[in-house]
Amino acid sequence: MKPFDSESDALPDFIDPADVPARPAPPAASSAPEAGPGPRRRVEWSGQRSANTRGRGGRGTRGGKAGRRRDREPPADNPDTEPDPHEVARTIVLRQLTMAPRSRKQLADKLRQRGCTDEVAAEVLDRMEEVGLIDDAAYAGMLVRSQQASRGLARGALRQELRRKGVDDEIARAQLDEIDEESERERARALADKKLRSMHGLDATVQTRRLAGMLARKGYSPSVAWSVIREAIADAPEHQPD
Repeated sequence: MKPFDSESDALPDFIDPADVPARPAPPAASSAPEAGPGPRRRVEWSGQRSANTRGRGGRGTRGGKAGRRRDREPPADNPDTEPDPHEVARTIVLRQLTMAPRSRKQLADKLRQRGCTDEVAAEVLDRMEEVGLIDDAAYAGMLVRSQQASRGLARGALRQELRRKGVDDEIARAQLDEIDEESERERARALADKKLRSMHGLDATVQTRRLAGMLARKGYSPSVAWSVIREAIADAPEHQPD
């Protein structure tokens, strides 16, 4: 007997033809072009996807961890926490004193403008006085000397200036009492001589009137002013007899 030939239609005698499945019919020839392969579905390797996710700031990246850590950490400054009013007041006072000397009254007014309560302001200013950062007597003495040197002010104008700066009347009086009368008269005479040089050629009456107004604005008393004016005009070269 010949071996089983798959290519032949003949079957061996011991095989029942009913037990052999029928061969599928060959596909019919078609004139339509053979369809190509369908669209490929992109299959992404799970490791690649994880890497891409980490690259975009996912869990695996340092940026992602830092972001989550920042989310967990509370902010450095809690806006709900009220600042210490005494510390705020001290900061305001120190900043003002750094810019220029101030009287206690000036500092209290500034604290009130900034919303500090009078109680807090008083406690802070008292402490500043204890350590010597606020001294109205020293401030008044400095103000008197500077206004005498720069503007030639006398007692009357200096008193008004001290009051305007908030210096207590008793402290101001103590400072003004230290002014020497003779030195004040010398300053008045220097002011009169300087003013006369700018009024050369004017009538003596006009000069007298203008000198009196200038010395009055500087705070000199009428007695000192008229005495100085008479001497200054009499000593002026233009009023000397030929």
